[in-house]
Amino acid sequence: MDYEDIRYDVSDSIATVTIAREHRLNAMTARTVEEMLHAFRAAWADRSVACVIFTGAGERAFCAGGDQKEFTQEGRYGTSRNGLWELEDLHLAIRNIPKPVIAAVNGYAIGGGHVLHVLCDVTIAADHATFGQAGPRVGSFDAGWGAAYLTHVVGQKRAREIWFFCRQYTAETAERWGLVNKVVPMAQLRDEARAWGREAAAMGPSALRFLKHAFNADTAHIGGLARFAEAGLDQYWDSQESQEGRNAFVEKRAANFDPYR
Repeated sequence: MDYEDIRYDVSDSIATVTIAREHRLNAMTARTVEEMLHAFRAAWADRSVACVIFTGAGERAFCAGGDQKEFTQEGRYGTSRNGLWELEDLHLAIRNIPKPVIAAVNGYAIGGGHVLHVLCDVTIAADHATFGQAGPRVGSFDAGWGAAYLTHVVGQKRAREIWFFCRQYTAETAERWGLVNKVVPMAQLRDEARAWGREAAAMGPSALRFLKHAFNADTAHIGGLARFAEAGLDQYWDSQESQEGRNAFVEKRAANFDPYR
């Protein structure tokens, strides 16, 4: 595939997937998702790849979720080559690839971008990185991996706080809550992620594969919930409530959800 929205490279047994939409805070369109899914599958199939680093271009954002401007203009998050919105398939690829996935969070990890880093095996964050959810504020939600799996990472109280109030949290707070494994200065982020990648590459690949499957087994039931939630979200996007959230975001005003209570 000729990538337009991402960059993909392999060196020293480490594959790096970089969202390259810096002008939109690395927000995702359907094409972005399609390309990321293709890249993760390429890393999965490549026997020379021991682990994957997942990051965003620039220093402002890892990923700001779905591209709301694109959705408002097109009625969906753009068009992929195959015509599908494959975000749930991307989630499963990150989760199931039998190699460690390291999120290198270089700025905002918000909304769908927050879900992406949570699904990675470990997260290393730049000290200016910001974490949080935005769904209920902009007419969206993730009731599958984004909510149910997050609970296993930070606990019920924290997960509900993150989703119900859509606040934003510093890298320091995210590390204290267990959302992040390590915080480093931005200038050291890529080198730190690659250092972790080299450590993983020195391990027995079969042992890592079995361990990842074992860790996943505890939360495998969330897969069915995620598909159910995805179907519900698809219908919710067509509602007036969801449209109000997206329009308010694009118009840079507070959403008025009162008519929908």
